[in-house]
Order: sequence, then C-alpha cells, then structure tokens
Amino acid sequence: MHLNDLARIDLNLLVILQVLLEEQSVTRAANRLHLSQSALSKSLSRMRETLGDPLFVRTAHGLKPTAHAVQLSDKLPSLLENLSQLTQPPSFTPASSDRQFSFAMVESAYETLLPNFIGPLLSNAPNLRLDSYDWMGRSIQDLQKGQVDFGIAGRDLHPQSNVHLDHLPDGIAHQLLFTDHQICLVREEHPILSAISTGNWNLEVYLEMSHVQVRCEGNDWWALDYHLAEQGQHRRISTTVPDFYGAASVCAHSDLIFTVPSSFARHAKKLYPLVELPLPFEFIPLAYVLLWHERNNDEPGHRWIRETICRSVADAFSSI
Repeated sequence: MHLNDLARIDLNLLVILQVLLEEQSVTRAANRLHLSQSALSKSLSRMRETLGDPLFVRTAHGLKPTAHAVQLSDKLPSLLENLSQLTQPPSFTPASSDRQFSFAMVESAYETLLPNFIGPLLSNAPNLRLDSYDWMGRSIQDLQKGQVDFGIAGRDLHPQSNVHLDHLPDGIAHQLLFTDHQICLVREEHPILSAISTGNWNLEVYLEMSHVQVRCEGNDWWALDYHLAEQGQHRRISTTVPDFYGAASVCAHSDLIFTVPSSFARHAKKLYPLVELPLPFEFIPLAYVLLWHERNNDEPGHRWIRETICRSVADAFSSI
C-alpha cells in the first residue's frame, strides 16, 4: 500500500465516480448527489487528473466509461462498502459471531466459576471460541498488552494489601464477582477432630498444626500469612504444591491441614473424604474479580462477555 499516493485522493471523488458509472449522465448524477452540474464537472476533471485517464467519453447516448473506468467499476462497490463499514459504530451479534476471546483464571475459578458462565456464553453465541489459561504472575501484564482479554483472580480485601483492588495497575478495570471466606479442611478421622469436639479449636491449636499450601502467582505466602506475620505469628507450612486439587489430595492422605476458600472446599469434599472446619480466628474476606483493560470498556463483544459472566455468577451464588 502506497499511503503517500492514497493521501492525494479525495475519497469523495470515489463516491462521485460510482454514481457516474451507474447513471452515465452528468445531469442525473448531479441531481442524485444534490450537486450542481458545474460542481460535478469540476469533480470529474479532478478525478481525470488524479487517475490519469479520461474515465468517460461523451456520446449521443450519454457518458460511456473508458476501459480503465470499467475496470474500476468492478472494484469500487466493494471498496466503498468497506469504507462505509468504517463509519459504522462497532457491533456484536452473539448468535452469529465467531470471535475468539481469551481468559486467564486462577485455578479455583475453573471449578467454582467457569461452569456457571460457560453455558450461557456458548448457548447464546455458539460460534465463539473461548480459550483459557492459568492465572500467573505475568497475567496482569498480559491484560495490559492485550495478549489476553479477561482475567479472573482472587484479590485480598485488606486495605493495606499490595493486591488490593485499589492498587490495580494503570489501565486495568475490574468488576467484583463475589466475596468468599477462608475455611479449613482436614481428613476424616484426623486426630484434631476429637480435640475440636471438646471445644479446643483456636488460633494456638491452628498454628501448632502442619499445613499444606498452594503456591499462587509464584508466592508461597498468602494474605493470611502476612496477616499472621503482622501479629508475630507464623503457620508451619510443611508442603507447598502448585494447585488446589493437589493440596486437597495431600490433605486427604495426611495429617496436614488445608486452608482454602469455602467455594472451592465444597467441590474438594465431593472428591476426597475431607471434613470442613471454620477458621478459628477473624480474617478478611477474599474477592473474586473479573479483570480487563479499560480500552475495551465500550467494545460491544467485550461488554457482552462481561455482562453475561457477571449475571451468571450472581445468579449462581445468590442461592448459596
């Protein structure tokens, strides 16, 4: 494409040329375009000069296109249609769209959130392609660069946390999906259960136990650990694993305790013989948030995806 050459062309002349090709009459073309015949003739002269061709010759039966104009007549309609599309506001029709959207999600979201919105998305937009990836430490940067469209992550609601919603990087927008709280899981017949049955369940007992921890975004510590550290307390983390189901399995086959969001615990207990215990001290809630870049705030497809996810998750968790 030679942009310098294209810059010399008045695109309005292409519209005039198309009408002249259709009408083959200066009078009829001028009336249709609401121009004077003199103005149209001047435009035709400019087109001839720009394109280096007479374009039309006068005959007893009106204007007849030259060979070059005939060639242009084959290309102009589709060209003008494409130019017209540029002037239209963006649109998105779910039923016919075949667009591709990508997600980066924390592992727990695959079990607790994805099943709630994947159905509504694909039932209304069956030709979409939805690709998902694990949420990593670089996922925020991927959102900023446009390498992924959406993120679903857990965010600490502690006001001083560096992953608090008020501390998101520039350009990253968010919508709260739901809030959750931490609970504890232990295996059935764990020795601690007999002590708990007598009311002996508190922070001191919790800290005496050995813990299994999920490494999130490359970090061995969660917000809970920083909260305890502020009080001079530390959990004894015996095992660190990369995923939630791995931690649930370790918990079910050992005496380690697993502290986990309650929404995931419901699914883990369906797979493993685990018992749920309350966290024996007050701790801030956890927010699951939908993240995207603000450049897509008003893009119709992105907006439809966001609205469908938020509505589906709200419906699913309203009954819990």
